[in-house]
Amino acid sequence: MESGADSGAGVEGADVGADSSGEFLRCFGRQMKLLREVAGLTQAQLGERVGYGEAQIAAVEQGRRIPRPELVDAVDREVGGRGLLVAMKGEVAKARYPQFFRRYAEMEAEAIELHAYDNHVVKGLLQTEEYARAVFTMWRPLLDPEVIEQRVAARLERQKLFSRRPAPLLSFVIEEQALRRPVGGREVLRGQLEQLLLYGHERNVEMQVMPTDRDEHAGLGGAFTLIHLKDQSRMGYMEVQEASILYTAPKKVSPLEATYGVLRAQALTPRKSLTFITKLLGEQ
Repeated sequence: MESGADSGAGVEGADVGADSSGEFLRCFGRQMKLLREVAGLTQAQLGERVGYGEAQIAAVEQGRRIPRPELVDAVDREVGGRGLLVAMKGEVAKARYPQFFRRYAEMEAEAIELHAYDNHVVKGLLQTEEYARAVFTMWRPLLDPEVIEQRVAARLERQKLFSRRPAPLLSFVIEEQALRRPVGGREVLRGQLEQLLLYGHERNVEMQVMPTDRDEHAGLGGAFTLIHLKDQSRMGYMEVQEASILYTAPKKVSPLEATYGVLRAQALTPRKSLTFITKLLGEQ
């Protein structure tokens, strides 16, 4: 996972306190129910019109399920919402993420450059659906099944960054041990390695592996991500145990940029890294 609220020091920190997303989703659900009833539709009838089951419509109205953007559009149209539900679509989408991660997710979507070092698991932005589901299933305290599916859907939605035009410049340094850890089982890991190879061959993506046998390592302080935005602002992001920091002050970001530069020099080159991942894939 990977987010935070600006302070004068240029540091954003997210304290996992009360999350307002649940109340917002219940409010959205009540609005949707009122509009449906005014339109004279049952949950089953609305579901049939928008291609969803009655139970799914009920779950959205009760605030237990986060609707996809296309569902919000379809419901607004069918109940004659005149854009009322569509106007809340942005906030509905944010509710997919835990509160501590939302600020980062906004920045990530706008990035013109993103550079990340990860050591325990493959970065969320690179994960397959099966790998992401395995990660969230292992989360402690345990997440409800519906929350897991919401988080997986949100994680996959973030991957639109790869197809955005103009294409952002993306680079990743990943520890060898993260590539060997069979999160979700061998088949899931195999699919994940295959996806890394696909991304790694994109012209705007550079994938590098940090071998475990390196005797010099600049990243012992832990994983982090660097983000560059169109306005030339630069940020550094770190996260651990649902606590996050988003640095915006140059005096905080510059050391992370220097560390990342050394990490890239210590890791395998992008070409050798793809060869390494191909070899790992053959071992699965």
